Amino acid sequence: MKVLIIGGTYFCGKAFLEVCEQCGDEITILNRGSRRLGQNADGHIREIVADRKNAASLAKVQAEGSLDGIQAVIDFCAYEAGDVRKVMQILPQSVTQYIMISTCDVYYRGTGKELDETAALETRDFGGEAGAYISGKVSLEKELREQAAERGMHITSVRPAFIYGPDNYAPREGIFFQWISKAGQVLFPMDADGSFQMVYVKDLARFLHQCLLNEKAYDEAFNVCGDPIDYERFVQALELAVGNRLERVELPVAVVQEKGIPLPFPLTKEESESYDASKARSLGVRFTDLSEGLRESYQWFLSQEE
Repeated sequence: MKVLIIGGTYFCGKAFLEVCEQCGDEITILNRGSRRLGQNADGHIREIVADRKNAASLAKVQAEGSLDGIQAVIDFCAYEAGDVRKVMQILPQSVTQYIMISTCDVYYRGTGKELDETAALETRDFGGEAGAYISGKVSLEKELREQAAERGMHITSVRPAFIYGPDNYAPREGIFFQWISKAGQVLFPMDADGSFQMVYVKDLARFLHQCLLNEKAYDEAFNVCGDPIDYERFVQALELAVGNRLERVELPVAVVQEKGIPLPFPLTKEESESYDASKARSLGVRFTDLSEGLRESYQWFLSQEE
């Protein structure tokens, strides 16, 4: 397949690129050039340096015909209204499908229900960085549908929950890895009743590839996440991953909140959400066992400390 990747050099994009390479796809990467890959030995990767927020930069890409023949687009770094529209305006007619990485956070929060892809999207602005991220993704979901309708293009919205794995730049499992490597300990919220769902970055990458030019994925949205877990289950998986019993530094949730300790997952039932991933499962997604995914992630973390 001839695939255009917007982003593609870090975390999710990097994992997806590896899947594409294994499958022999012809890949074009478009990004600002802050991370360069270089052409691989077989010449299957081509890089275009351009800023999606700069109209002149995109117009130059279009004028040069750099995207001619592209069949599908997968967008890892659309965050603000206008990001999808600007890219779609320069795409050739050969593009059949546009896949956007969205998030499970787009759903209206606090319903107490398990949310499938038909659930209502969030309408409130929560403010701050997290609020801007959610509002941006909600706006882009609408923009994606509208722009695709104008151009007669198929779309796919992929909505992962908490993504973890090698190269993760978000402060999630890495917080626990730091505690483990330095002291063999983990901070444990002893009375937490929150739950959360995770997806290994390599599983997400393989699922994204399954969606490419797949008619069953056309004009669909997919939640991508494993079953709900809690902090107890997460720490048990960490212990299996590192091969050691971990000392737990137990603190009440109230103390964690009072001290502003940056635990990455919901602490309380009230702030927890539940997502139904059966639709993605029916398309063929497979979820790596949490302890195995964390083991590979921890080994990568240790390699970066050397």
